[in-house]
Amino acid sequence: MASDDIAQLADALSKTQVGDGELSFKGLGLKLDDSESVAELLGKIEQYPGLRALRLEGNTVGVEAAKAIAKALESKDQLQRCYWSDMFTGRLRSEIPTALMCLSGALMSAGARLTELDLSDNAFGPDGVKGIEQLLKSPSCHTLRELRLNNCGMGIGGGKILAEALIECHKKSTAVGSALRLKVFVAGRNRLENDGASALAKAFQLMGSLEEIHMPQNGINYAGVMALASAIRHNPELRVLNFNDNTFTKRGTLAMAQALRHLRNIQVINFGDCLVRSEGAIALAAVLTEGLPVLKELNLSFGEITAGPALVVAQAVMDKPHMEKVNLNGNCLGEDGCDFLREVLDNVHKGEMLASLSEDEGEPDDEEDEDSDAGDSDGSDECYETGECEEIVKENGGESPEKSESQAEILSFLSNPSAEKLSNMKMNLQQEVNVSEPNKAAELFLKIGSLHSQDTVANAVVFEVIDGVLKKVLSASALQSHCFLTTLLVMIGVLKGEGKVKKVPLVPGQLLCLEHAVQQEYFTQDHASVLHTLLSRNGDALKFCSSARDRLSSALEKKSHKYH
Repeated sequence: MASDDIAQLADALSKTQVGDGELSFKGLGLKLDDSESVAELLGKIEQYPGLRALRLEGNTVGVEAAKAIAKALESKDQLQRCYWSDMFTGRLRSEIPTALMCLSGALMSAGARLTELDLSDNAFGPDGVKGIEQLLKSPSCHTLRELRLNNCGMGIGGGKILAEALIECHKKSTAVGSALRLKVFVAGRNRLENDGASALAKAFQLMGSLEEIHMPQNGINYAGVMALASAIRHNPELRVLNFNDNTFTKRGTLAMAQALRHLRNIQVINFGDCLVRSEGAIALAAVLTEGLPVLKELNLSFGEITAGPALVVAQAVMDKPHMEKVNLNGNCLGEDGCDFLREVLDNVHKGEMLASLSEDEGEPDDEEDEDSDAGDSDGSDECYETGECEEIVKENGGESPEKSESQAEILSFLSNPSAEKLSNMKMNLQQEVNVSEPNKAAELFLKIGSLHSQDTVANAVVFEVIDGVLKKVLSASALQSHCFLTTLLVMIGVLKGEGKVKKVPLVPGQLLCLEHAVQQEYFTQDHASVLHTLLSRNGDALKFCSSARDRLSSALEKKSHKYH
């Protein structure tokens, strides 16, 4: 080693920080290629008797240097925290697994009990995960509380290896009476995609101890999101969820909304750049109205959310006592929508919680709407026709009952509604409506509403059935009732739906039935507020039924006066 290099190394090592059991070589830019280059660093490690934390980030470590460091660590049984991010800059990818295996072996030989392991920004790929696989399965990680693997390029294969290692660690640690209780998991920018995310979801569900999950930019779409949603509901202490820049679409967002209903400790939700879209935003707003009592931050930026649903979200966060920031930037509010959103929050002295709207995309036009249908690559265009979305909002996850005779009658009514059929089967209609199937319930409401007429006697039957159906649907959870209202508005063209939507021809009687419903006790102020907000932002969709629309709007405004 050249004398100049030795002098440079000595100077860098003189800046080593020592204290509180921690030895730090962070950010020194050391190029550690062999045992000679690492000699002075080894001396400091060996001379530190109670070493509990070692920072090596911001240096570059070769295989021979890693072997030498490993030898020094074999006696450090009190080591708990390894901050080893950005440690292999300029190294061949093939070198990294060997270096990691050496360091891992030393920790296991020493009998260390780790609480934190940070290997972020090392770009080691699936092979790098293999380099720490045995460590993660060993007793040295039974005590692990924080695992950070951000920007490591793990890919699907690495995600699966990692998941299996965590599962085995949990099983082994449980067997000896001290189950792995990982609290913080960070794995952004790893190209995990659906399969990697789904594998990790199994580990998350098994552990049930997570408090923070950070998995932004992983190419995960609704299938992987749904798997993660199923897992997070089994982690009741979750405080932070960061899935920024993945692709939720409607199915993924509804699954997340359903999972969030089970969590009481969430403080930060980052679903920015996740294509939450309008229907998903309303579903999340429903969860906000009935839960998430300690939420502080909500990020729904760049999600193709229009003005009405954004206002519904804003109304939902107004009464959250701990709320500090809501980010709706980069959506499709338009200039008027942005101004109105600011005004609504300013009027209740909550304007400071709203993040900048400087990157708003403007209101979508009809041409853009058509393109968004054609470009939905996750299969959501089949959603309304196959009923897949309805499965997400089912409370018990059970199978739909087989078609009975009464259901056959309902199908007959839906295909050709008439006042006579309605009168003969009104009880069946009320009993068979399923709160877990908003699509079918909304279609049923619109078919019944189409029978509204000038005949007072016939209308009495229509209103009776409408009341029975809506009382059942709107008495369900906020999430289910909001899904019903959202689906109804999509079907009548007030909201832009996701994919191919089964629309029902609109007639004034349907809006007049809704006006009747708004005045009933089962139609709550919250329901009225949501509906009024959405209609007020896109009332032109009902211009061909303007008289009935105005009557409905008036009824909604009276009931939802607390927000207007």
